[in-house]
Amino acid sequence: MKTKGRFPDDILALFRKSKILGIRAGIQPHRFIGLWVVVVEDRVFVRSWGVKPQGWHQTFLKDPRGTVQIADQEILIRAVRTRSERLKSAVDRAYQEKYNTPGSLKYVRDLRREKSKATTTELVPL
Repeated sequence: MKTKGRFPDDILALFRKSKILGIRAGIQPHRFIGLWVVVVEDRVFVRSWGVKPQGWHQTFLKDPRGTVQIADQEILIRAVRTRSERLKSAVDRAYQEKYNTPGSLKYVRDLRREKSKATTTELVPL
């Protein structure tokens, strides 16, 4: 069942299963970049690992519209900044549970640091 501002259950299942999400921030044409994605409380979240001045997170701060690519589908989205510390902590745990391979642990530690945690972004369908 889909509620307003939420992805349908079948799309949420794809986000849960997928390790990498293709994302295009803003409306300017450019390539999709890969991000790690987690689902918390049936909501979709991403974080910036590198936090670059010209990166996707900064683009979303200027223009929250974008597109995600998952399972051969392109879905128009809006990025919503997450301010809730409770949700940010739940996203921390979700990253740790989903990306738990030895090679992923360094990146998960970095994603849980304040710099990356501050970029916690919810993706909602347009």
